[in-house]
Amino acid sequence: MNARDDDYGTATGGGPTGRAAAGERNLAPGTDSPHAPTAPEPAMGRPRPHESARAQVAGSATYIDDIPEVKGTLHAAPILSTAAHGKLRGVDTAAAQAMPGVRGVVLARDIPGDPLLATFVHDEPIFAGATVHHVGQVIGLVVADTVMEARRAARQVKLDIEPLPAVLDVREAHAKQSYVLPPVTVRRGEPEKALASSKHRLSGQLEVGGQEHFYLEGQVAYAMPLEQDQWWIYSSTQHPGEVQHWVAHALGLENNAVTVECRRMGGGFGGKETQAGHLAVWAALAARKLRRPVKLRLDRDDDFMVTGKRHPFAYDWEAGFGGDGRLTALKVTMLVNCGFSADLSGPVADRAIFHTDNAYYLSDVEIASYRCRTNVQSHTAFRGFGGPQGVILIEAILGDIARHLKLDPLAVRQANFYGVGERDETHYRMKVEDNILQPLVSQLARDCGYRQRRERIAAWNATSPIIKRGIAITPVKFGISFTATLFNQAGALVHVFTDGSVQVNHGGTEMGQGLNTKIMQVVADELGVPFERVKCTATETGKVPNASATAASSGTDLNGRAAQFAARNVRDNLAAFVAGLDSCGAGAVTFRLGQVITPKSTRGFDEAVKAAYANRIQLWSDGFYRTPKIHYDKVTLTGRPFYYFAYGAACSEVAIDTLTGESRVLKVDILHDVGTSLNPAIDIGQIEGGYIQGVGWLTTEQLVWNADGRLATHAPSTYKIPATGDVPEHFNVRFWHEGNREDNVGGSKAVGEPPFMLAISAWEALRDAVAQARGDGRAPLVAPATAENVLKALG
Repeated sequence: MNARDDDYGTATGGGPTGRAAAGERNLAPGTDSPHAPTAPEPAMGRPRPHESARAQVAGSATYIDDIPEVKGTLHAAPILSTAAHGKLRGVDTAAAQAMPGVRGVVLARDIPGDPLLATFVHDEPIFAGATVHHVGQVIGLVVADTVMEARRAARQVKLDIEPLPAVLDVREAHAKQSYVLPPVTVRRGEPEKALASSKHRLSGQLEVGGQEHFYLEGQVAYAMPLEQDQWWIYSSTQHPGEVQHWVAHALGLENNAVTVECRRMGGGFGGKETQAGHLAVWAALAARKLRRPVKLRLDRDDDFMVTGKRHPFAYDWEAGFGGDGRLTALKVTMLVNCGFSADLSGPVADRAIFHTDNAYYLSDVEIASYRCRTNVQSHTAFRGFGGPQGVILIEAILGDIARHLKLDPLAVRQANFYGVGERDETHYRMKVEDNILQPLVSQLARDCGYRQRRERIAAWNATSPIIKRGIAITPVKFGISFTATLFNQAGALVHVFTDGSVQVNHGGTEMGQGLNTKIMQVVADELGVPFERVKCTATETGKVPNASATAASSGTDLNGRAAQFAARNVRDNLAAFVAGLDSCGAGAVTFRLGQVITPKSTRGFDEAVKAAYANRIQLWSDGFYRTPKIHYDKVTLTGRPFYYFAYGAACSEVAIDTLTGESRVLKVDILHDVGTSLNPAIDIGQIEGGYIQGVGWLTTEQLVWNADGRLATHAPSTYKIPATGDVPEHFNVRFWHEGNREDNVGGSKAVGEPPFMLAISAWEALRDAVAQARGDGRAPLVAPATAENVLKALG
């Protein structure tokens, strides 16, 4: 920024500063550090390091591209469409096949099974056929001895494409009724009548951009042919079961012929829920044609061009409200930019509808959602899965209402909160039974000194002509469960070996979020053994079949409970055996700190295991869990789609330079609801990381498509994710003090996605600064709030 750092001053307010200080105070009683030495004590609730942390730092943690390659392995590179829309009249591969090391080319004609991917909507070709639908669509593969030989040859393939009109704007798509799925409308009450009788009315539009996942490990798959037409697929995927199904479908095989393995991913964020399946299918098709193992790893530029992003949204809205800012009516039109095929756009758009209320009661409301087809990458899951696109709209509306009425935006938000025992039903007919919004937000406002800081910021802005500040508190109420009810199930295996060590395998996948660590803690406590005695193995479809994706923040809820049940079955077997030895009831046997205790004796866990094995007692078991209470009508989008809600709130203070449009987040204070934390160190990391990733979405990460449909922001040089310099020095995170009121594993709550939406407070604070700089109470800011967009908003 042109202004000196001093111009921002030292942010003031309640509470101590510093990220480490904030985090450590929230770990566990008697713990001073996230990595304090472990004593023989229960595993859950302790800030234990990530189970792979040392290996990752040392470079010994294995990712797909690190797996030693089998003799004869070939490498593939994609042939990409150069047109946004057109008829594919020819593919000339002669020059490519003449290049050194090239072993072959794979095109649509080489698919033995269904040429369409096995998606729910069944509308996406594996390789482009007669028509190309976006720049970067994969037309086929070049396969060579080395990665670079394949990539160089792929660039020599000549494509004959007859251009067709391309739709690149979501509003144009809506005007042409170009949709990947039918529109959906959710309605309650009589919003038209309520609007007509409202004391005040406002209307507006909003544009919110997409977001590139930018995982550190790009998309990669390694397909290995086995005997008798069986296949082993290494895939960096959040959904091994879907990869298995997709590969089998494309090869014309049954699912039992394909095994998919994933030990870990180098980040996913939703980008490896469906998108990883494409690479696995492509690699498997190449391996089948050439009868050799094939690895396919996209470079960063191709990854950008090929894979889908967070869905961009455009909105039209009209709201009615009273003098205190309480909403009396709301009508919303959501235009969802889905890209060229459906992918997960249906459930993403549905969740945006579910979360348009965020923390607020909507009495008379209509939300119309249009799932628009455009000639860009097919957009997909991203952390929050449509929830952020719903939450940001209602927060923008309430911010505009507060400025219109010249009220404190926090007071307007609190006036609209769900009530307890009244105004407690969502627009999709689910009761909000665990409401902690008012006390949580009020506590955060007190602790961070919100009102005093707001007064100081107003005084600052009155005397500072160039640097303007803003502040905002926004809440989060996020529903936890897959909205597709069938995915709310999980399985796990727990093995106890004769030396007393324990191995657990489950259907979830590890992408850096600490899922394996938490599940190891759960299993350790269920068996009463030290955490160090438990190991997690790679996720594999041959061990736990039909597993759901690790998504929807439900990885620990589902797989942790399944693993707990599996461990409990083994424990019950041991308890019954030991009870027989000591002539007591099995209920009198306890497992704690590596010991098996009865009213008559205390045995070491290892000793009890050896004796049980000698007496032929089963020392392994499966576990299965399905989420209770959930149900909803997919046609009307009404019912109870979520098991519970996770809550939180953030106060963000920002500054903008009115000469350049540049901005900075100065202070962040967060109070977040994780229930009873299974691992406070990991949960704090998730909250901090989610917030910063959300700030990236809303401030710097701008996707730009040129007029010809080519993605211009396709590399780190043109696409700006947050870096360490974007993290404010004052970054305080606190946990809400209550456990989960529903019977969830360890009393915990999901923490993967909900913190992402805390970053909307930073965007609302930027709008506050813009409005104060303009002086007319308006903040016409789009997202992301890049320097260019801030300048436009300033007028």
